[in-house]
Amino acid sequence: MSTLLLAIIYICFISLGLPDSTLGSAWPAIHAELNVPVSYMGFISMSVSFCTIISALFSDKLIRKFSTRTIVAFSIFLTIIGMAGFAFSNQFWLLILFAIPYGLGAGAIDSSLNNYVALHYSAKHLSWLHCFWGVGTLVGPYAMSYAISSSFGWRLGYIVVGILQIIILAIVLITFPLWKKAKIKGEENNEEVQFAKLTFKQKLSIKGVIFILIAFFAYCSLEQTGMVWASTYFNNAKGLNKETSAALGSLFYIGITVGRFISGFISSKLNDKQMIRLGISIIIPGIILLLLPFDTYILSIIGLIFIGLGCAPIYPCIIHSTPINFGKENSQAIIGLEMAFAYVGTTLMPPLFGVIANYIDIRLYPIYLSIFLIVLIICSELTNKKIKSH
Repeated sequence: MSTLLLAIIYICFISLGLPDSTLGSAWPAIHAELNVPVSYMGFISMSVSFCTIISALFSDKLIRKFSTRTIVAFSIFLTIIGMAGFAFSNQFWLLILFAIPYGLGAGAIDSSLNNYVALHYSAKHLSWLHCFWGVGTLVGPYAMSYAISSSFGWRLGYIVVGILQIIILAIVLITFPLWKKAKIKGEENNEEVQFAKLTFKQKLSIKGVIFILIAFFAYCSLEQTGMVWASTYFNNAKGLNKETSAALGSLFYIGITVGRFISGFISSKLNDKQMIRLGISIIIPGIILLLLPFDTYILSIIGLIFIGLGCAPIYPCIIHSTPINFGKENSQAIIGLEMAFAYVGTTLMPPLFGVIANYIDIRLYPIYLSIFLIVLIICSELTNKKIKSH
């Protein structure tokens, strides 16, 4: 039964990844049809991110009042409303409106499922969980590409994603009894957990929390900036054409997805702290390769793959270590904060680099990534020091 429940959770994370990558794929067609500037996509993505941050911050209160399974089911329902709304929107303001339920659903399901798996399953499952999110992000653009090439256009893409979400919601509802007791045979942390009721100030006062939040912010800023600006870097800094640059940009996604699959096996030999250090040690040579002042782009390609592979274990291992570092009773509250800080980083830091690239130089891309890597190293080690002295 525990294996079946784990499979359901994996499917839920595919559902989380599916819509994440569809907006970027659909936007060229959407902005042309609705006759709005290309830059308006930022308003939609920021609306989604803002609502995601809000729901992540309140996730611990929701979990205390409702069960994880209820939060997951309702979050998927909200996502379905968002996808349906996108599919039938004929004005730009409607896209902003339907970004609200999509964002609220994404934040709640992300923080609740991450905490559920961190509490009841071993570290390898969190790595594979985020690997399945990567599968969702890879499937979404293909579905949208097929839809745009058909006579129905981009709206069909959102309808297809919405239908897939409906199927996943039905699976979750049918398997509700599996979620009743989190006693997983053969896995660790099987006891029932009563989550503590903490104020925002109490959460931040727990030893090491402020450092892990900054570390998580830095990591997610590095990851998202690395993903978003890779293609533009190859195009503008290395002089490659747009088609080749777009293809090379996908190497980061492939690297992080493959890396998380591999991390699942390695994590049975190493603990979370060692896995995070391993990831950082792989990112370092990747950024160094990007910094080398050579015209050839081959070294940059290798560097980008290294960065993607290095990023792979960091996110899931920070999440998995949260109940161990800060107490199981505090885990949902802290993971909700971690998700919020993550989304702040992914929302604000890539656009900030866009300003830097526009007014200074796109070649500052590896230096910008280096800054977040340094902050990540310092704050993750400070977290370890605080936890050890606790």
